[in-house]
Amino acid sequence: MADKKVLIVDDQYGIRVLLFEVFGKEGYQTFQAANGKQALDVVMTESPDLVILDMKIPGMDGLEILKEIKKINQTIKVIMMTAYGELDMIKEATDLGAITHFTKPFDIDELRIAVEKQLAC
Repeated sequence: MADKKVLIVDDQYGIRVLLFEVFGKEGYQTFQAANGKQALDVVMTESPDLVILDMKIPGMDGLEILKEIKKINQTIKVIMMTAYGELDMIKEATDLGAITHFTKPFDIDELRIAVEKQLAC
């Protein structure tokens, strides 16, 4: 698992730190970004296997970041997170290549299992 890289993109510090610790303990190489620019920098330099991406990020929203990630590397898997039930945005994210989504507050174990499953294939 140590060769698998996970990037957490969320403007909320608490969520980033929580997920960073959880996935770090799982043995993944874990990165975090607070905004779109940081996220895309990590994607360019580290080429993560999976990105956990918040839908609502100031500046560049989750859909824009998702589009850019897919332009850089089509094979990177993306799981969206949203605090709101924005079904139209979730549908668009899925159309753009997101594999699934979680609504905040999410069950950390469900998210952990989803990540594990995606990185196993």
